[in-house]
Amino acid sequence: QVPQPPREGPLRLRRVVPRLTTSCRPEGAASSRVFVSPTAATMKLDDNDFDLFGVAQRFAQDRAALDARWRALQAEVHPDKFAADGAAAQRVAVQWAVRVNEAYQRLKDPLKRGAYLCELAGQPINAENNTAMPGSFLMQQMEWRESLDEARTVQQVEALADTVAAHRNGALQKLQRLLDEQQDAAAAAQQVRALMFVERFAEDVDRRLEALGQ
Repeated sequence: QVPQPPREGPLRLRRVVPRLTTSCRPEGAASSRVFVSPTAATMKLDDNDFDLFGVAQRFAQDRAALDARWRALQAEVHPDKFAADGAAAQRVAVQWAVRVNEAYQRLKDPLKRGAYLCELAGQPINAENNTAMPGSFLMQQMEWRESLDEARTVQQVEALADTVAAHRNGALQKLQRLLDEQQDAAAAAQQVRALMFVERFAEDVDRRLEALGQ
């Protein structure tokens, strides 16, 4: 990953003609660039990920649209486009490329996107300090763990993987309802924490399959 340099100010971009316009400044001065849309709206580094990508601030997203927007933004801010504009312009472009990639990584991943929405709503996940889970959920985790420990064949592990995947899909659907329909960020944060347990266990199942040669 490209290291993020110090901030040098916003970047000037145009959506109508996807290129960067450069301000004339004294040598060594920070670049002053602003993202300008056809409606003259500005895009800043501290915009949230949804505003940055121009999508609705909600859990349900069109992955194909996110991918296309990411490619378009990357094309606009690629540092190679500004090789002739000097080191300062390239540093700003690198900063923007890092920011766009960070946003894309959060938005394209359902669990990261859900956690981010909770944080925007004032309900940080704090998974390291908040590990309390309902007893029924913990019992389920114990049963899954025992099944994995006792599994001896590829078929047994694959059956468990299917069970975990089905549970994950159902949990993500519930997360969408909590965030998009009920706007219950506190309950959604708890759901994200539970899904994090499920994701970690799913990774253990994948590793077991790899060990069995699958």
